[in-house]
Amino acid sequence: MNLRETIAAIQPLNVQAAGQAKQRWASIAKPLNSLGLLESALVRIAGMTGDAEIRLHKRAVVVMCADNGVVEEGVTQCDSSVTAVVAENFTKGAASVNHMSAVAGADVIPVDIGIAKKMETPGLRDCKIAYGTQNMARGPAMTREQAVCSLETGIAIAQELCGQGYRLLATGEMGIGNTTTSSALAAVLLNRPVEVVTGRGAGLSSVGLERKIAAISKAIAVNKPDPSDAVDSLAKVGGFDIGGMAGVFLGGAAMHVPVLVDGFISAAAALVAARICPQVKDYLLASHVSKEPAGCLLMEELGLQPFLTADMCLGEGTGAVAAMPILDMANAVYQGMGTFQDIAIEAYQPLN
Repeated sequence: MNLRETIAAIQPLNVQAAGQAKQRWASIAKPLNSLGLLESALVRIAGMTGDAEIRLHKRAVVVMCADNGVVEEGVTQCDSSVTAVVAENFTKGAASVNHMSAVAGADVIPVDIGIAKKMETPGLRDCKIAYGTQNMARGPAMTREQAVCSLETGIAIAQELCGQGYRLLATGEMGIGNTTTSSALAAVLLNRPVEVVTGRGAGLSSVGLERKIAAISKAIAVNKPDPSDAVDSLAKVGGFDIGGMAGVFLGGAAMHVPVLVDGFISAAAALVAARICPQVKDYLLASHVSKEPAGCLLMEELGLQPFLTADMCLGEGTGAVAAMPILDMANAVYQGMGTFQDIAIEAYQPLN
């Protein structure tokens, strides 16, 4: 499906299935709502899938890898060559998200959507749109056509995985300079000052942070992204990795499969997706709140409450993967625990 067809396929949650899941929780022999966000997450998953029998047994984290031309402005601690190195590590099972995914039972799907190097790496999906974006401080990061291509790349991958029986997706990324592009999108789409939404990323010095804020401010001034047009904003100050993740959110929603939001960069992509199609927010699950300054702001804008507050800011999808075992534990209670009727105890009643 293309972008337009995908948007048309995204439907509201199944109220009946969500209601059945809520009734199931109420019948379980424990205090009402005592698992908090975990209960509401499973109710929402039932609404997403249209089935009160929650199945999360096949899951994957899609890691979008791309470079960003704005690195030329000195906004990062290391150069763009690191993107290719880490992308190759994903295929070897050597990155942080690989080790965490092994525990969580998730497959890692690394995607070259715009690495600034020719990659001939088995296990790395070749979906390269270009060899990195342009320097957004001097002009648009990409064309509108490339922005749509990045979205449709993510859509296609999500739909392919859902067709293969995956029941839970997560979003991750790797791209030197992508906290700069994410901060630019947050500033535009949240209508917040650049300095409020911009952090140190992977360990910038105070001088480096000043350069980063200046580069983002210049990019917004030069390109004048339209905050009412998320595709325009993505094209002018975004990145291929962000567009790809936004596409995964859209594609998952169209296939009625929940998609976990990771940290700051993933949340920026989720906001792009939600601005393109507001209904997509029904299919998002927040994993953790990023340590980056705009992390909480993005969660609030998306109407999401994360499971974890752990000062994480690693990226790669690590926070999203960390949330998967928590969902498994909640589902174990939901599926396996006895009811008040089973143990002949009067059920708890909601208090007014």
